[in-house]
Amino acid sequence: MSDWIGYAAAVLTTAAFFPQVIKSIRTSETKHISLGMYVLFSLGIALWLVYGLMLGALPIILANVVTLVLSGLILFLKLKNG
Repeated sequence: MSDWIGYAAAVLTTAAFFPQVIKSIRTSETKHISLGMYVLFSLGIALWLVYGLMLGALPIILANVVTLVLSGLILFLKLKNG
């Protein structure tokens, strides 16, 4: 049961990034996105991924792999477009 709660939390928190990614890709507009926030956030997600790998916790691993890709994409667009 606890894994299902973890999967539900993972889906919801990861899905929250899709609107920003889609908007950033469509408009190439990232000037109102904080670079510092996304750098720190991406580093934090990377550490959560390492933690999940150390625990062997699949919900943590899956959520953070996807979230790291999405936040990394936003970070890339921010660095590219300013």
